[in-house]
Amino acid sequence: MSSYIPKASDVKREWYVLDAADKPLGRTAATAAVLLRGKHKPIFTPSVDCGDHVIIINAEKAVLTGNKAEQKVYRRHTGWIGHLKEVKYSTLMKNNPEKAMMLAVKGMLPDNTLGRAALTRVRIVRGTEHKHKAQQPKAWID
Repeated sequence: MSSYIPKASDVKREWYVLDAADKPLGRTAATAAVLLRGKHKPIFTPSVDCGDHVIIINAEKAVLTGNKAEQKVYRRHTGWIGHLKEVKYSTLMKNNPEKAMMLAVKGMLPDNTLGRAALTRVRIVRGTEHKHKAQQPKAWID
């Protein structure tokens, strides 16, 4: 008996809503990464992009457990000598929680074309209102 390998045309993409309110940032990002890769589907194949669309709401209400808010640092380099920029996660969550959530989700996806394609299917918003009502997203319950 041979194994079933789905083609890209066989994949049916669904829309899901994740609520990040009062949940750890990493747990929400891990759940989003599973949905974006399609690992929750029985037809999952590592070499085929079979993931779904994910909308993460209440990004500003996600929590960092322990002392991560003060100890965890987001670093980036501008390319110029000595221009290493550092931002604490407490500041990042206060000023731009969407970016903090996007960085967490990006870190849990593979660093290849499948991961980059999956990252285009995530939408992160502050508050509970999003503009994707027409897609009739389903609430994902952990």
